[in-house]
Amino acid sequence: GEAWSAEPLSHLAQSLMGPALWRDFSVKRSADLSRTIAGVRCRINCFQTVRGMSFAIRLLSSFKNTLRDCNLLPELRKLLDHKTGLILVCGPTGSGKSTTLAALIEELNVNTRSNILTIESPIEYFFQSRQSFIRQREIPLHSPSYEQAILDSLREDPDVLVIGEMREPEVMRLTLNAAETGHLVLATLHSATCAEAISRLCLSFPSDNQPAIRAQIADCLVAVVCQRLIYLPDRKIRVPVLEIMMGSTAIKASIRSGAISQLTSAIQTGGDDGMYSFDRYRRWVDQKKDWVSPAQAAPLIDTTSLETAQVPADPARRPNASSSGRSMLVSAPLSETSEGGASGRIEIEVDDADLERLARQIASEGDE
Repeated sequence: GEAWSAEPLSHLAQSLMGPALWRDFSVKRSADLSRTIAGVRCRINCFQTVRGMSFAIRLLSSFKNTLRDCNLLPELRKLLDHKTGLILVCGPTGSGKSTTLAALIEELNVNTRSNILTIESPIEYFFQSRQSFIRQREIPLHSPSYEQAILDSLREDPDVLVIGEMREPEVMRLTLNAAETGHLVLATLHSATCAEAISRLCLSFPSDNQPAIRAQIADCLVAVVCQRLIYLPDRKIRVPVLEIMMGSTAIKASIRSGAISQLTSAIQTGGDDGMYSFDRYRRWVDQKKDWVSPAQAAPLIDTTSLETAQVPADPARRPNASSSGRSMLVSAPLSETSEGGASGRIEIEVDDADLERLARQIASEGDE
């Protein structure tokens, strides 16, 4: 199609963001948001370039997929037997951290009666409460900051607290405190290995505070799961390969003493404790036969009613979702049929007519 000029793009961005986020965008020159448009859940990044306003749009699925649907190790569900403590899901950008985190939430949702609270920026997947009751809060729509939302959550009696991403030291500190005070906390962190995740967590604090932080981590750690995606040519799907570090006695002792460099070797020798190095997990992948393709994964659920329940309609902040258009949602991003395995980028294959229809819908929302 034809390129859009700067003025309608700017008008569209203001309509999608609303006044508060637009003011923030005017300062930072970038903004992340999620919207449901024509029945399609979209994660949108707005940013400025030398050519003007630009959008990067990801089409997301509403989540109804378990660990099996996402081609993940079934034993991961044992992590959820813990009633308190910290589970970290780590990996580089585009490695599927959010999907693995969502699969763990859905396992809890299906198999336990838990009060689950998620704090995200933005909300990536909507969940339909099943055995559990799930509440989802988006920053800054439902709370001004991660810090405030975590503090509020401690008065809201959750059994499970999910932190979308830990970036700031104060968010990390509050997350550790929550894990120490009787909650099961799941959180994501950018890192390439489990050892790097622990190192990054500790080094985010001043050196004088690091011994206390290491002690906190050692006291509450359940496990660290670090992942990357690989492409299986014979199956034509991308699947996760994990490194799993359990909070064993040896691991906790190494963390407490600051011997972070010893964690990798402890993982390699910790098979009896349920640990997996990347190499060991890859051997499991090579032996696995029953892969789930995107078409076989759990059916999608309609997001329109969920968004109405979770996020009250506000014309200044959210476009109205339409259910008349054909859904362009796809299944779990961990199993996309893309051959870009080396790039770490998850490609979503959609018909060109669908993309044009989505673009027209976005434009019409901006004109209203």
